[in-house]
Amino acid sequence: MILTLVIALLVLGLITVYSASFALGQLEYNDVTYFVARQAVWAALGLTALAILMRTDYQMLRQVSPFLMAAALVGLIAVLVPGIGLERNGATRWIAIGPLPPVQPSEFAKLALIVYVSAWLTSRNLEVKSFAMGFVPFVLLVGLVAGLVMLEPDMGTTLVITLTMVTLFFVAGGSLTHLAALALIGLVMGGLLILAGEYRLDRIFGFIFAEEDPGGRGFHILQLLIALGSGGVHGLGIGASRQKFFYVPSAHTDGIFAIIGEEMGFIGAVLVIALFALLVYRGFRAVANARDDFGALLTVGVISWIAYQALINIGGTTRSIPLTGVPLPFLSYGGSALAALLAGVGIVLSVSRYGRDKGYLDRERRVLSSVRGTRKPARPPLAGGESRGRRAEARGKGRR
Repeated sequence: MILTLVIALLVLGLITVYSASFALGQLEYNDVTYFVARQAVWAALGLTALAILMRTDYQMLRQVSPFLMAAALVGLIAVLVPGIGLERNGATRWIAIGPLPPVQPSEFAKLALIVYVSAWLTSRNLEVKSFAMGFVPFVLLVGLVAGLVMLEPDMGTTLVITLTMVTLFFVAGGSLTHLAALALIGLVMGGLLILAGEYRLDRIFGFIFAEEDPGGRGFHILQLLIALGSGGVHGLGIGASRQKFFYVPSAHTDGIFAIIGEEMGFIGAVLVIALFALLVYRGFRAVANARDDFGALLTVGVISWIAYQALINIGGTTRSIPLTGVPLPFLSYGGSALAALLAGVGIVLSVSRYGRDKGYLDRERRVLSSVRGTRKPARPPLAGGESRGRRAEARGKGRR
């Protein structure tokens, strides 16, 4: 079910990315398939990673987690190095190496951090509740990664990372007092970051007073709402969006849910939300079935990552919360984000595949035993007219 839901979202994402981006591709690159072709390549890479990780026992990740974390930190630092980091729209979030497509290290850092923190929390046991051995190292590690991401700057990704890590800390048995302290620290830091960045203040203004400046700070959110409202109940039809013609900024990335609402209507938008809700539900079913704490925390981390990103993106698009630049999982254009998400789903499928009551390992053993001829052949059924005594005698002979 998890794999089916992800494939459905992925196919819908490719269709929607093409619809939302062909005008921009034609204008800037004279190629209507420019964006969807690159998304399809990243999807193929992500599906390959998914297939490999799905068939690999997730316990292997515990041994390599320090190397994954080290690689993630190197990538986040490399982004800030002039000549390596690639700047777009005032933010340096990508690494460009020769002819290779740009890579966004912060997306892979999310997955590496989930794996590393899950392994670390599992090894801590009761020390998670300790201030010195649990709370302080956790805050330092997450703060380091969040700080590097904020230097890009990328507040949306920082928010997703922080929420996901706090969820892992809570599920692992972290102290409620420490969780309250984390919430307080997050509120204070968030407030300071908003005050320190003028564009963040503009987004707060656009969230509250968009109608007072429809051509300026309120333009983005109002155009998103116009796109959603234009779709009505049934939508204008796939490919028939008008707002994608340079009214909705970043229509193929952060604003893609508005294009879905315009082309597929209220029904399509609700269907997308339902797919995410079902994916989260099935993910937490896999958590309950995990055979150990490490597998459970891995699944909680990946599913929380998907859920928080979907909530923040859809909430910002519908003006339920202030707009933040967070892509919609599996649907928005972005190769690094898509590949990292699909790799994360592969880990979830591995946890489910090697779970307690799925019986995958037992089935494998039975198949191997059957091939090697170690299983006893089944006895043919006795004739229906035989008495109970004859049946018991036959069973006795079979045992002898």
